[in-house]
Amino acid sequence: MVQQNVTSWSGFVFVGFSSFGEMQRFLFALFFSLYLITLTSNVFIIVVIRLDSHLHTPMYLFLSFLSFSETCYTLGIIPKMLCGLVMGSHAISYTGCAAQMFFSASWACSNCFLLAVMGFDRYVAICAPLHYASHLNPTFCSQLVFASFLSGYLFGLGMTLVIFRLSFCSSHKIQHFFCDTPPMLSLACGDTALSELGILILSLVVLLISFVFITISYICILAAILRIPSTEGRKKAFSTCASHFIVVIFHYGCASFMYLRPKSSYSLERDQLIAVTYTVVTPLLNPIVYSLRNRAVQTALKNVFWGSLLSKG
Repeated sequence: MVQQNVTSWSGFVFVGFSSFGEMQRFLFALFFSLYLITLTSNVFIIVVIRLDSHLHTPMYLFLSFLSFSETCYTLGIIPKMLCGLVMGSHAISYTGCAAQMFFSASWACSNCFLLAVMGFDRYVAICAPLHYASHLNPTFCSQLVFASFLSGYLFGLGMTLVIFRLSFCSSHKIQHFFCDTPPMLSLACGDTALSELGILILSLVVLLISFVFITISYICILAAILRIPSTEGRKKAFSTCASHFIVVIFHYGCASFMYLRPKSSYSLERDQLIAVTYTVVTPLLNPIVYSLRNRAVQTALKNVFWGSLLSKG
């Protein structure tokens, strides 16, 4: 049998949710609602931090860029996923699939580096509060954000090149709802061992570098907190890190499960559940867990909201 390369096809077809039957309507309503909440919340966070001068600090600067990164990440995946739920299956061109993988991988990697930067921010705030303003000056903060995005784009490009140098000759049906590396590897024909190794190395570099950096930051933070004499002081210090820590656990837990395992362990149903958590639930945690529970952000939201109402009145 002659093997046909994917470049001679018009593209791919997502069939990830086609087996759910009538459940697809319920899933569409659920995911569409969650997506609207996620999109609205993250945009609110960006706007509020921009408008309220009290939030023009490194911590909230990094938070606004994390919200921006999460918004871009979901924009590249969820709208097409919703179309697939409406139509049962959804086509995407070869170029579109490569572009989707590049941007989703780039933003996901950028999120990892931004979370590491936010961990460093908490370390300086707790361990060296008197030097916070000098260490995290506007120029240095801008450089950290730029480096996070640039690194994310480079790693995203690397992952995309590794996958799309393969030949896809067995089928053009992607058993998933977006062009992610595990389902694309499953679709490839021939020996994919070298590509699997490349993806594993790139994923390890991104996840380990950022996670080790966060771990070291939190070890130093914990040591500093334990030296605080008052219980109230320790509680306050812990509370400033709790939201970031929760987001880190979800983000790195899902990412590690998806990308740090061999091709033989892929499972359609389980992988889709983890991918839905990673693409729908985790971006929602940022505004809810990290921001909307923050008193300063809540106050800023009220000020911006009432200010806009009064200006209209």
